[in-house]
Formats: sequence, C-alpha cells, structure tokens
Amino acid sequence: MEAKLENLFEIMECPDRYKVALTTYQFEGEAEYWWGTVKPRRGEDPMTWERLIELLDNQYYPRDVQKTKEQEFLSLKQGHLNVMEYATKFNELSRFTPHQVNTEERKMDHFEQGLRGDIKNVIAGQTFANFQDMYQRAIKIARVLEEIEKET
Repeated sequence: MEAKLENLFEIMECPDRYKVALTTYQFEGEAEYWWGTVKPRRGEDPMTWERLIELLDNQYYPRDVQKTKEQEFLSLKQGHLNVMEYATKFNELSRFTPHQVNTEERKMDHFEQGLRGDIKNVIAGQTFANFQDMYQRAIKIARVLEEIEKET
C-alpha cells in the first residue's frame, strides 16, 4: 500500500504535510476506528508520514507476517507466472524489504534474479536506466520467446 500511495502522491506532486490527512481521510470501517485510537490529540505533535506507515505496519502486518513476506520476497521466482504477474508480486512483496530495493540498481538486480532463465539470459547482457525500462524489455522478450515457441 505504501508504494502505491507514494507513487500516487508523486504523480499528484503532493507535499509531505498533506499525505497523512489525504490517506486517513480514506479510512473506513475498522481502519477508521483504529485511526481514532492512534491519531494525535490537540497539543500533540502532528503525525508524520513515516510514523503513520510504521503504525499501519504494526497494526496490519505483525512482525511474524512481515518476516514471512520478507522471506517470500527473497525467494520469489517467476516460475510459471508471466512477466506482468511476476512484477506485480515483486512490487507487492518488495515493500516488506525496502532495504533490498532502496536503489534502482538493487531493485533491478533482484527482479532479474527471479526471472525465468530464458528471459534472464537475454536481459543479462543489457543495461537499463531504471526498473521500468527493464520490466518493459522483459515483457517484450517474453512475448518474442512465446512467438518463437509457437512457431516451432
């Protein structure tokens, strides 16, 4: 969720001081009740974005779940998933290991390591400016390999 919100806030050019208010405004049901118990009261320091993410993680992703998700990310392989499904799972799980993907280079390295061998072999000899470029190329390579396979 954090990564999706960060991307949205970046697109919207949202200043940091509005992130908490915009996010918590969307809370419904149990999340809204929970927010009522943790939000700062009058006279207290305002909630920071980092603190909100920490509280959300503690509430909805207990440490055992976080550890499991981290392990799942570290062992993630494309396997029978198509590139788009693999990338979706990769992005979903990478939020549990921010230190593993804290640069474009590290993110691309982890993504490449999990790709199927036939795609990885083609990707390995190329240089990419960013993760999005690598992802787009992997999709194209997978499509071409499927076409070749159908022809033979």
